[in-house]
Amino acid sequence: MATVTFKDATRIFPNSERPAVDHLNLDVHDGEFLVLVGPSGCGKTTSLRMIAGLENVDEGAILIDGKDVGNLAPRDRDIAMVFQNYALYPHMNVAQNMGFALRMAKVPKAEIVERVRAAAKILDIVDYLGRKPRELSGGQRQRVAMGRAIVREPRVFLMDEPLSNLDAKLRVATRAEIAALQHKLGVTTIYVTHDQVEAMTMGDRVAVIKDGLLQQCDTPHALYEDPVNAFVAGFIGSPSMNLLEGTIEARGVRLGSTVIPVADGLPKAGGEAVTVGLRPESLALTTAGNGIPVIVTIVEELGAEAFVHAQLATEADTIVKAENNVIARVEPRAAPAKGELIHLRVAHGSILFFDAASGDRIPSRS
Repeated sequence: MATVTFKDATRIFPNSERPAVDHLNLDVHDGEFLVLVGPSGCGKTTSLRMIAGLENVDEGAILIDGKDVGNLAPRDRDIAMVFQNYALYPHMNVAQNMGFALRMAKVPKAEIVERVRAAAKILDIVDYLGRKPRELSGGQRQRVAMGRAIVREPRVFLMDEPLSNLDAKLRVATRAEIAALQHKLGVTTIYVTHDQVEAMTMGDRVAVIKDGLLQQCDTPHALYEDPVNAFVAGFIGSPSMNLLEGTIEARGVRLGSTVIPVADGLPKAGGEAVTVGLRPESLALTTAGNGIPVIVTIVEELGAEAFVHAQLATEADTIVKAENNVIARVEPRAAPAKGELIHLRVAHGSILFFDAASGDRIPSRS
């Protein structure tokens, strides 16, 4: 096992206007499962490849167990990487694929057989050791790629969106298996995904990246409850947080035609614009004349819950502003109809405020 440290690590691709990874500072603890998450092109895969030695570090450094690995070849870094497309050799069977790196390292044949079989047993693919990759399903290929990493017994696992090629149901089942396997092996693991649900359910900590810059790194619970800016607030959570244009008034914050009382203190002086953050579960149906009036546009019924998509409105059934969309989680039995004017009550203490210009979180002040 090992620690991994990004120290002002920067990667600038030729002819690029900005760094793909921009002065990244991040400490990955020994035995930790850390997830890098962010939209496509944010720099998360580049960060992973910098650890592996597949991308240069143009500024700063990457350390494994406190040692700068910038001058080490990929094979000398004692890491194992699971790629998005699995990168299995089609002419080799499962056992040969899993043991390939060990053969290249001149490990004795008997030890290779023993380690391959032990990994296959952990992953429940013993019966497939004689098969070629083309004879396997996507989930089975993913397990083979995992097994190839496990047999090497590396200090660090690197995983680049290994579940992206699986169907939704298998992806849910496999992410639980990977998390349990990592916990069992105790190997430091850095996992890249664009799926924030995957990140939240798997990682001990999650690092959110945007445009090559680290936004926040914390536990899944802390990211959800205490985001540092509007980007993290809107990215983490499914459905995402409602981010609405508001104006501070003496009695509270105005959203459209409604003023919402804020009991725990307003963040700014009256008349100033803010971005108001509301989680879907902090909104509940209430009676006419109370709460925020909205017009329902879509209702997603998911069995145990329903999500109401709506737009801020006036009491006269007029939409305030087309981009002011709101999502609320409601009981499916109480779900309203499309086009209906409803009212949403805001749970006490659930409002978050962000600077309208920078997006930074603004603490409430009493």
